[in-house]
Amino acid sequence: MVLLDQTRLPGERVERSCRTVAELIDAIQVLAIRGAPALGVAGAMGIALAARTAPDHPVGMRQYLAEQGALLAAARPTAVNLAWGVGEALTELDREVGNPHEARGRIAARARRIQDEEVARCRAMGAHGATLFADGAHLMTQCNTGGLATGGYGTALGVVLALAERGGDPHVWVPETRPLLQGARLTTYELAEAGVRHTLVTDNATGAILREGAVAGIVVGADRIAANGDTANKIGTYNLAVLARHHGVPFYVVAPTSTIDPATPSGDAIPIEQRSEEEVTSFGGVVTAPIGTAARNDAFDVTPAALITAIVTERGVFLPPYDLTGERP
Repeated sequence: MVLLDQTRLPGERVERSCRTVAELIDAIQVLAIRGAPALGVAGAMGIALAARTAPDHPVGMRQYLAEQGALLAAARPTAVNLAWGVGEALTELDREVGNPHEARGRIAARARRIQDEEVARCRAMGAHGATLFADGAHLMTQCNTGGLATGGYGTALGVVLALAERGGDPHVWVPETRPLLQGARLTTYELAEAGVRHTLVTDNATGAILREGAVAGIVVGADRIAANGDTANKIGTYNLAVLARHHGVPFYVVAPTSTIDPATPSGDAIPIEQRSEEEVTSFGGVVTAPIGTAARNDAFDVTPAALITAIVTERGVFLPPYDLTGERP
């Protein structure tokens, strides 16, 4: 499995090869690949990778792939797409394994279809989301939700691209997204390549910009959407939702139905990944806080459904009150 190493952007475009599930898990955990839909694709491709070394005996193959799938799904606990992609690939074993070579082919084909389907979903939700904004709109986002995060096109940035493709000339305010600067490193990179106007700002500046009254809407992605509409996304999203409500700015979540988790009733049940303290106390190998300083590093936060103006999926624009129990692909 070959992927673009997002930890090396924007300075270098470097491909990273994963030949085992263990290597893929490492790539996922160091964020060489990240973004909920992209993780769903990676989960399915990881099962295809594991199938190449699985035992030829049907029972042994099932057991081995189930074990490898469990390890993959646990690599990042908040993004539900990862476990979903693993599960989708494993459904190819619901039929009789029969010829192991044939089973491997079915799994690999399913993994490729998942990527194609995710890109198609992104294009559809981009089109739906673009109808919410006038030409020349100034938008704000959080983290990175473009093709890098989705396997192609994008979720929240897909809305921006759809606006640009219709000649709408949008402008995007891009918070840097501490501590790993996915906004500064990745979102500005993608917007520059697409020729979309954008301005990078510190995370601390978002309230001041919203107070000026020039932002038409905030568009963000999601790593898991509960059945009631509560949404987990990159840390700082909840802050933006609160600021948006105070300043009367619409706040939209843009995500494929593969990100909806009907089995999670509300945001209180969404596990929040805790990452290393070093990501907060240092950056780029440079220590930025005194040695021994305690740090908390929530990778995500949960935005209550009450703060979300609408949820945009490939099926359209959903307005509150949300009941997403039947919205999985």
